[in-house]
Amino acid sequence: MAGVNAEAKDIRLYHPMLGLVGRIMFTLIFFLSGITHFTSLDDYVKLMPTAIPFREFWVMISALVELLGGALVVTNIYPRLGGWLLFVFLIPVTITVHGVGMFTVPDQQMAGIQTSFFLKGVTMAGAALLITQLGVTKSSPS
Repeated sequence: MAGVNAEAKDIRLYHPMLGLVGRIMFTLIFFLSGITHFTSLDDYVKLMPTAIPFREFWVMISALVELLGGALVVTNIYPRLGGWLLFVFLIPVTITVHGVGMFTVPDQQMAGIQTSFFLKGVTMAGAALLITQLGVTKSSPS
């Protein structure tokens, strides 16, 4: 199969710099969000449904998962593990925060914003899932 290393089963990047730029672009949101989970802890707790126990704990855990997952992907050190961490983070957050928000916020405009955030979460989860399968790796020989 063209572009696949049969021994390592990794995709070879023909333009490695694009892989780096893509990793930076993909993980930037996780680094910024992970940091603000700590600096604006109360705001993130308020976003979570009140039925979830230990909300502060889960916000801090999600911050650590975002930061670790993003670091593993952007540095290309265990990028597949980083992809799994981000995927496992994104699914419950996307459903519990934005999925619920789409249907429970009283304001029509805010419901539209929550729908947009929900779709963004689904898209990012899809990209993380691709990273779990494809990783990011070596450049091809010139």
